[in-house]
Amino acid sequence: MTGLRYVYAVCRPFEKPLQSQLTGVAGAPPAALHHHDLIAVVSQVPAADFCEEALKAHLEDLDWLAVTARAHQGVIDALTTVTTPLPLRLATVFRDDSAVRTMIEAREDDFRRTLDRLEGRVEWGVKLYLEPEPAEPAVAAGPASGRDYLRRRRASTHAHEERWLRAEAFARSLHERLSGYAEDSRLHVPQNSALSAEPGPNVLNAAYLVPRAQCEEFVEMVDRTKDEAPGIRVELTGPWAAYSFVAETAP
Repeated sequence: MTGLRYVYAVCRPFEKPLQSQLTGVAGAPPAALHHHDLIAVVSQVPAADFCEEALKAHLEDLDWLAVTARAHQGVIDALTTVTTPLPLRLATVFRDDSAVRTMIEAREDDFRRTLDRLEGRVEWGVKLYLEPEPAEPAVAAGPASGRDYLRRRRASTHAHEERWLRAEAFARSLHERLSGYAEDSRLHVPQNSALSAEPGPNVLNAAYLVPRAQCEEFVEMVDRTKDEAPGIRVELTGPWAAYSFVAETAP
């Protein structure tokens, strides 16, 4: 190989081949770099785009980031179908094969322990959104008194608080039930509704580590909850590589 080495993940050796047409970052196919009983899944990337100085500039380019992240995730998704990958952080790059092996050598025991813990398990994401409040009914023509205005404001505020409290209670209940189907879970910070493309505030943003053998039951459980709480939208994503359950994926 020439050029720099982009590393997607570390995993155990696997027998099933990846898709023959699979390409990764910068359009290069991923390859397996063996070191003892571990594999680094890597591809070649041009130094002109991935050297330290170039990366600093690219990380400010949202379009470049989106393309790179999709290619990175595509390789991780493909690996998840054939093995249990330990994904590394986006744009993890090394000088050459020797530098990649040095990284594995330094963290070999940690990689093995994490892979043992994640073996045969995948991550599912569950988010709850409080649907946007319906528009207030039109008020009859004519000036409203100050008392009427304050009464309507208090009623609107009370209704909003009630909806939010019900959503929080439902989120706690759902998280408890889903945790019963998972070996581990993570509660992430709710998404900022001003920055998210999703309508309505995010009430629950959670990840669950689920054995593959129990995935069908987990998905069915989520599906059954979708009609339990009117005005609350349940979103399920996955199965993913267990990003949320890797303490630190950067070398």
